[in-house]
Amino acid sequence: MKLKEWACGQGASCRTALNWFHAGALPVPARQGPARPSGVEHLQAAVELKSQARKLAIVVVAGCVSIAALTLLRGRRGDGWRGRRGDAGHRVHNLRVERGMTALRLVARGGARYASNAPRLFARAGEHRQQLRNDLALQTAEDVAATLGTMKGVLMKLGQMASYVDDGLTPAARRTLSRLQDSVPPMSPELAARVVTEELGLPPEQAFATWDPVPIAAASIGQVHRAITLDGRAVAVKVQYPGIAETIEADLGNVALLRRMLKITAPSQDVDALLAELRERITEELDYRAEARNQQVFARYYRGHPTIHVPEIVEELSTRRLVTSDLADGARFAELASWPQAERDLAAETIYRFVFRSLYEMHAFNGDPHPGNYLFGGGGRVTFLDFGLVKHFTDDELRPLVEMVKHLCVENDPSAFRQAMVDAGFLMPDTPLPTDMIVEHMALFYDTVRERGPRTMTREYASAVSRRFFDFRSPLATYAAIPRSYVILQRINLGLFALLAELSATADWRCIAEEIWPFVQAPPCTPMGAAEATWLAGRGDLAQAGRAVP
Repeated sequence: MKLKEWACGQGASCRTALNWFHAGALPVPARQGPARPSGVEHLQAAVELKSQARKLAIVVVAGCVSIAALTLLRGRRGDGWRGRRGDAGHRVHNLRVERGMTALRLVARGGARYASNAPRLFARAGEHRQQLRNDLALQTAEDVAATLGTMKGVLMKLGQMASYVDDGLTPAARRTLSRLQDSVPPMSPELAARVVTEELGLPPEQAFATWDPVPIAAASIGQVHRAITLDGRAVAVKVQYPGIAETIEADLGNVALLRRMLKITAPSQDVDALLAELRERITEELDYRAEARNQQVFARYYRGHPTIHVPEIVEELSTRRLVTSDLADGARFAELASWPQAERDLAAETIYRFVFRSLYEMHAFNGDPHPGNYLFGGGGRVTFLDFGLVKHFTDDELRPLVEMVKHLCVENDPSAFRQAMVDAGFLMPDTPLPTDMIVEHMALFYDTVRERGPRTMTREYASAVSRRFFDFRSPLATYAAIPRSYVILQRINLGLFALLAELSATADWRCIAEEIWPFVQAPPCTPMGAAEATWLAGRGDLAQAGRAVP
């Protein structure tokens, strides 16, 4: 209690939140003149805001307490830390505390923003109250985009995900957060040139015939520059931010809070294995040589595809902190969203085919499906970028996933589906829950492919999938887990569906899936499917070559 009071003593908003937390009520605003809500609206607002205020107070108090704890921890460990951990450990520790504090201040600012406006929300009615909510959401999104865009690293990746996993964000707030996809503040031209010089042994003006010092995109780990090679090849050069490795290590070091939360909310989950998989995959992104190998495997597999394009790698100009590939052009996702619906549908079909054909045939999944990683042309042509977060599956790892889809969607065999979940490690063998309850909970994730017929991906469906994924109150949460091998694959639930929903994409997803499912391999059911079948027939042994793990 003393720590909580000390933390809240640092700011009026925290003190206000603490008072609400104890009292469970909102302060009553003074009357502002004749324009007041009706009695019914006042009652509805009071009930709604009282609930929101209690939740908000808990968040703000938790943020203040966390800041206080981190501050005290930093003070206690200051002098002795260097001797125990060494200079490198000391730097990472300081960076971890600094970034944790920055994130907590961001949360506290958001809490204070809503806390200070609660009386105005209470006093306003109908459309005016909703407009104020939207204004507050936009201000918060601006703060998040500016803060995380500067921070880079894992925290920025979370912001990227929030920009397209829709769960109540206003369109304006989503547009603001979408800056995190490819338009964050870049590093200076001098700093980028230094990285190129250190990696290639020559400054960029000598290593390339032409070098554009102004980046064409900047994201969480690196930024991209246009260049022309000495032999006249137009390329895109991704340059890693200096010091980003320590930044990532600091962010990953702050997952202790997530570990404790998961152990409480999902007791059957092997939390350490889950976090170890996330750490391994994210750390792999720091070695651009692995990304170059991944991208080249995808480029070789999809070479000549009618709508899927993956830029080829320039191996001699790719190193641990540089990835050089053919320069691609096309419209960004925001521009695609303004195209006719028929074009959006075709682009969505290409993305869908890429994700699931890569999974079932290449046994690989590119785990970063955010809108900044695509360039779009007409007629469904899509260029796929950024292959840093790729998971390769063995036959044994993929087999249970195939069985789950087959038993639920094709054979309609709930008992076999349940057993496949157990075999995959998603469900404890002795789970004391009826099979129909388990199927009902899981069926939402397969809803778009359980039956044939046109289906529009909506934001409501994407949000429902996201909420179901994080529904720790479900009886199933006690007995369900995400095996380490399948952690990254969950980006289908949390990324792909949200992306397709942003396009309001309509297709017969089941029919397309039947073309790709290895246990069906149905004939083409769309013009794109027919063009893809022709490409498949002319590939020869490329399918097996594409499975080679780099």
